[in-house]
Amino acid sequence: MGEGFYTLKGYMLLEHKRLTASMEDYLEMIYRLGDQGYVRITALAHALHVKPPSASKMAANLRGQELIEFPKYGYITLTDLGRHVGAYLVHRHQEVGRLLCTINQTQNELEEVEKIEHFLSPRTVANIEKFLDSLPPQAGKEKG
Repeated sequence: MGEGFYTLKGYMLLEHKRLTASMEDYLEMIYRLGDQGYVRITALAHALHVKPPSASKMAANLRGQELIEFPKYGYITLTDLGRHVGAYLVHRHQEVGRLLCTINQTQNELEEVEKIEHFLSPRTVANIEKFLDSLPPQAGKEKG
């Protein structure tokens, strides 16, 4: 990456990111809902407050990235890669939430987490976790 400042779009283009923020949100939710091994489009749409056709379109995009299997009129299942990425996305969400709750002395910072989590590198997420784990238990709140 060159020196100097870039716009947000400029930084994103420099990253050559494979997944958009929306794709990450969908994959994270599929991972969260997939405790039965599969997810229905209607459940995904309901969980993300979108219409089923929007969820189907995004599922097709995630299938194109080989993160899910989604046969026409079938259920969504995660591929091995999708499970790996989904687990990381949930972990990232939890660590950012833990940081914001610690800073703000709150129990839930869902909206803030959703707004910023997509812009953090894995290195930053790992360092947030290390930092929080180094705090006394009452300051960093227990993991979970």
